[in-house]
Amino acid sequence: MLEKEPPIKGIIKSLGLVFGDIGTSPIYTLTIIFLLTKPTEANIIGILSLIVWTLVILVTAEYAWLAMSLSRKGEGGTIVLKELLVPLLKSGRKVSFITILSFIGISLLIGDGVLTPAISILSAVEGSLLIPGLEKTDQTVLIVVAGIIAIILFAFQRRGTEKVSIAFGPLMIIWFSTLAISGIISIIQSPIVLKAINPYYAFRFFADNGVSGYLVLSEVILCATGGEAMYADMGHLGRKPILKAWSIVFVALVLNYFGQGAFLLQHPGAKNILFEMIFNQAQILYIPFLVLSIIATVIASQAMISGIFSIAYQGITTHIMPLFKVDYTSTEMRSQIYIPFANWFLLFAVLFIMVEFRESSKLAAAYGLAVNGDMILTAFLMTWIFLLKKKKAKAVAAMLIMAVVLLFFGANITKIPHGGYWSIILASMPLITIIIYTLGQKRLYRSMKPMPLHEFITRYEILYKTTSRIGGTALFFARDIQRVPPYVVRTMFTNNILYEDNIIVSMLRRDDPFGVIGFFKGDLADGLRHFEIQFGYMEVIDVEEILRQAGIKEKAIFYGLEDIATRNVIWKIFYIFKRLTPTYVQFYKLPSHKLHGVITRVEM
Repeated sequence: MLEKEPPIKGIIKSLGLVFGDIGTSPIYTLTIIFLLTKPTEANIIGILSLIVWTLVILVTAEYAWLAMSLSRKGEGGTIVLKELLVPLLKSGRKVSFITILSFIGISLLIGDGVLTPAISILSAVEGSLLIPGLEKTDQTVLIVVAGIIAIILFAFQRRGTEKVSIAFGPLMIIWFSTLAISGIISIIQSPIVLKAINPYYAFRFFADNGVSGYLVLSEVILCATGGEAMYADMGHLGRKPILKAWSIVFVALVLNYFGQGAFLLQHPGAKNILFEMIFNQAQILYIPFLVLSIIATVIASQAMISGIFSIAYQGITTHIMPLFKVDYTSTEMRSQIYIPFANWFLLFAVLFIMVEFRESSKLAAAYGLAVNGDMILTAFLMTWIFLLKKKKAKAVAAMLIMAVVLLFFGANITKIPHGGYWSIILASMPLITIIIYTLGQKRLYRSMKPMPLHEFITRYEILYKTTSRIGGTALFFARDIQRVPPYVVRTMFTNNILYEDNIIVSMLRRDDPFGVIGFFKGDLADGLRHFEIQFGYMEVIDVEEILRQAGIKEKAIFYGLEDIATRNVIWKIFYIFKRLTPTYVQFYKLPSHKLHGVITRVEM
């Protein structure tokens, strides 16, 4: 359960941890749109209207209203939507279909996690071109500077962000205040842009520009990227603080976009609109603003990185991702985690994307596609849930939103030949990993041929009476107590290793996000007990501490290792995953001096 804290503190936290991505969108959104669109008065007002109503429909309606009304113990995100929908379905095929959709949603978010730091940091660094004397700085130098910032950011992850994250909220308050004030100053000079609140001008823009006007939607969606973080982070911060923070952020964003539009009306030759507007308004404050913008993009990137760690950990605990090594960066908050593989994969991908696209304007060709795909999945899953729960009004609203999101997706598809394929490639990497790992785990489980519990107990009872036993307690881990793993059978019945007290520990992931409990389920036979640990899929658990609190003082811990023999390429990749990632007991950081691995050869 979330602890109660002062409302203002929750709002400030939300500003720092949730709205960094969408809050830095004004740096590049209008600049990118008007690279290909003439800055006429009609076009400017039409596009501003599109931006306002995109924020209303895709962020406020889809996420703030509908998605955030669906939660499990306050937790949100793609996995939660899947967990809410599966119990409502009767068909196994439908469950499989939803499971695959959730895999795709997770993969799209991870792909977006690469593009967000790349476009945010690079676009902020490009603002230095307006500083006198730096106008002719080579783009390669800007890429190197952006790359160094990214390397420092990712290298810092292993130290934990608990201490510095306290400053995120206040810094983002300064950022949003600056956006709002600069926007108001420009609006006062050209108040005509306020007409854009009327959606009539959005429709008029389409009527005037035809197909090219429709394709502008592929760039307009950049203003909404990061909106999905509201739902994904709901469990960390609570629904009310996020919604209150969004009302502040929404006003600041709209004021700034309108201000940029007003500035563009007066300076139609502007290329980097936000930075030129600030430079024009207060040249003496430009360098502090540039530094602030870089800090804001780092905060946005940090929130995305933390989100990816959280998604990866959910994937590990729900058995859809390999057991990547997880480090805990805080002694007080076990939710503060660091996953080295995810961290270095993201850094490598971010640097590659910066070098590949070179300019933030070109990177926009790939950005937005993954977010758009995730918006479609969210709308589809919500619609299905509302229909099955017979909430007709919300189901109709979700359907209408899905129709709008599909319109954006149609425009976004045109990005694929111009670099958008990288968005698909980046998302396909985690998707392929998830599919191979889940299929491999199922195939491995079938190939292992576990022994039914009743047969195991019969043989165990004979062995326990006739064999000399080792003093102390031995632990054995089994996912399903009804089917005893081969390594346990081999340890006891082949190698005749039997302790006075033998405990089979099973770990059961619950459907709800939080809660941990460990308890004995009774004696299975003389000297054989069953201990079960139940935990929510968002919990970061300390197995050793749970065992200690239960009074278990083990002398030895046995676990299984599989030596997989196969000619199948897919299973060979699966075997590589198994070899490169920690074992079950290593993942949960059980004492190494007590561990005994038992190898079982498996044909796949």
